[in-house]
Amino acid sequence: MEHSSKNHIRYREAERRVKKIKGFYTHAMVYFFVNIFVIGAKALDLDPGEKYWEWDLLKLPLLWGIGLAAHGLSIFLPTMILGSDWEEKKIKELMDKDK
Repeated sequence: MEHSSKNHIRYREAERRVKKIKGFYTHAMVYFFVNIFVIGAKALDLDPGEKYWEWDLLKLPLLWGIGLAAHGLSIFLPTMILGSDWEEKKIKELMDKDK
């Protein structure tokens, strides 16, 4: 019985992690397509003699890119620093402490 509940907990943790990763990939795709659209629209709406690469064009991808990078780090950095099985070990440790 305990083995089954342990597998259930591991499955739920893995499911939660996959949802976070999926959320990051969705965020990255929206970032990419919105910025391609904005940059393309700016190229089509350029007045004669107007500079293309200006701060107004670059601030959206730059500032949003910082947010996207922070989102990615929050998802992937703990695994890179603490190891892929850190969460599982910590969960087991806390569950054993509560016994």
